[in-house]
Amino acid sequence: MEFLKGLTPKETLELDELQDASRIGTTVKVNGAVHTIRDMGELSFVVLRKRSGLLQCIFEDGFTAFDVKNVREEEALEVTGILERDERAPHGIEIRVKEVKVLSTPYDVPPLPVGKWKLGTSLEAKLNYRSVSLRNMRERAKFRIQEGIVRGFRDFLYSQQFTEIHTPKIGSKGAEGGSNVFKLEYFHRPAVLAQSPQFYKQMMVGVFDRVFETAPVFRAEKHNTKRHLNEYTSLDFEMGYIDGFEDIMKMETGFLQYTMKLLEKEYADELKILGVTLPKTDEIPMVRFDKAKELVSEKYNRRIRNPYDLEPEEETLIGQYFKEEYGADFVFVTHYPSKKRPFYAMDDPADPTFTLSFDLLFHGLEITTGGQRIHDYEKLREKIAARGMTEEGMEQYLDTFKYGLPPHGGLGIGLERLTMKLCGEENVRETTLFPRDLSRLEP
Repeated sequence: MEFLKGLTPKETLELDELQDASRIGTTVKVNGAVHTIRDMGELSFVVLRKRSGLLQCIFEDGFTAFDVKNVREEEALEVTGILERDERAPHGIEIRVKEVKVLSTPYDVPPLPVGKWKLGTSLEAKLNYRSVSLRNMRERAKFRIQEGIVRGFRDFLYSQQFTEIHTPKIGSKGAEGGSNVFKLEYFHRPAVLAQSPQFYKQMMVGVFDRVFETAPVFRAEKHNTKRHLNEYTSLDFEMGYIDGFEDIMKMETGFLQYTMKLLEKEYADELKILGVTLPKTDEIPMVRFDKAKELVSEKYNRRIRNPYDLEPEEETLIGQYFKEEYGADFVFVTHYPSKKRPFYAMDDPADPTFTLSFDLLFHGLEITTGGQRIHDYEKLREKIAARGMTEEGMEQYLDTFKYGLPPHGGLGIGLERLTMKLCGEENVRETTLFPRDLSRLEP
């Protein structure tokens, strides 16, 4: 009888372990996928792709007991050799290979040149061969950055005593109202895919005070733009006992500050690969919705066509205005019109045509929507009735308010959009692992 007692050290080393100066000149064993091969005759360079970066290996005639001509791209190898320093190599180290063990061999040549610095292919080709295109160092770096954003979100909110929750994605009713829901049959009953975890977040404020979730949401909107997806990942939080909706914006500012420091410290290699300059987060300006429209109208001579919403061009110009005037990368636009916000948004007591809500724009693109919620049971029911909505399907949600909830509010951040702007991409599909839009259900 054998018993497992947990992890045991591996013979094969990772890049961080190879950085240990005491290992220089010693024999080491590593594994990885063949990223590139440069056959120079008597001396050849084989670069292995590992979980945290690239590792250069030297094959020498008369020293390496394996012919480099038998090495293929994307082959999985285990190599044993002498670790040496070379500042010209990735991470300043390389292995002078003695022995090679082939772990697996591909059956075909990759359809994309993943070993090149830039793929140089269309977005469509990258998405069609997604599992291959992501092996390119620049492509996969975007998703390491995305990991850092999620990690920063979680770590920061844990530090602020939030509780992580996991809410259902199949429900009986959408949280936002309207018809932009994906409908499905659920054991002979009508159901929808969740537009957001909004109802559940508010319900859980009555349990934990502060909650957050990182999960997919679904929008059945027939759009085909560079900024929209039909399934995306939302970073949501909801917090109780707030003094005003400004508390929500302050919490998001803290998250951004924490995350940018984390990226700078832990993801420097990926930032360098992508040429990313981290945005300024020490202070973020706030501007009212109506004032923002006036500012860009006056400065850029643009007529205000829709007084109740921001058009994409206006968002771009607001971002441009605050960058030019204040050097700001982010700007909070507050007090959106009530008619353009969900029923649970709290109206401004000073002027009920506006709400105590906001969007956060990053370089002219909305990445966050949030605000204070109605916490009074009767006021919530009154607004539902005023909107011509029915309470059917929301009984348990409304019961939460009947039995008491503190003043609260929250937000949702579009992870792919935030990653897109951070990485300097123009299309949100570039920073979505496997996008779902009007035309794409695969891979």
